[in-house]
Amino acid sequence: MKDMKLVVFDMAGTTVNEDNVVYKTVQKALNNAGVDVSLDQVLEHGAGKEKYQAILDIVEQVNATVDAKEVHACFKEMLKQAYAELEVTTYEGVEQLFETLRSHGIKVVLNTGYDSNTAQSLLQKLGWKPGDQIDALITADDVEVGRPSSEMIDKAMALFNITDPEQVLKAGDSEIDIEEGKNANCGITVGVLTGAQTRVQLEKAEPTYILDSLSDLKEILFKD
Repeated sequence: MKDMKLVVFDMAGTTVNEDNVVYKTVQKALNNAGVDVSLDQVLEHGAGKEKYQAILDIVEQVNATVDAKEVHACFKEMLKQAYAELEVTTYEGVEQLFETLRSHGIKVVLNTGYDSNTAQSLLQKLGWKPGDQIDALITADDVEVGRPSSEMIDKAMALFNITDPEQVLKAGDSEIDIEEGKNANCGITVGVLTGAQTRVQLEKAEPTYILDSLSDLKEILFKD
């Protein structure tokens, strides 16, 4: 097993269980604008992406004509209300995994296609803080180019002076998470089945592992 120094985890569907509320809200905003799109289509074409880009890509895939900027503005307002009422949890074993990784000197970074306000609201609901449960948070607002660009992972590596991408693991619940990890030349890429996409969809990106849940990483990284 490679000598890991950094793990970069996606948030929603990977470490944070928010019942796909963001993608359900994307679907609702598109439906309200007259775009006939299902949640499955939203997840297939938008999962893991910065949300304006996700809307653009979904609209293109379903051949709709709509003002994506107006849809995105509507989405952001709807999401504020949805999050105000939302109960957020993590997945079983995730906090213990964070503790185990950090006890072995491995940095734990969360990254996300969400904007900073959305990501911070999730952390607040969970009681997570950089420096406590995790080492850092990097959002779509912190980079010029979102996934599948490697920029968020590159930024995480720079934060902790890690120069060898072979010592970095990237995990997420969508193809674009895995593509992001591969574009960063991560030593390990992991797809998890707790979130947006199916095993068949994740297999298309050819990750190193596909796991039922993130907690299964312990057996991979720390087996005797």
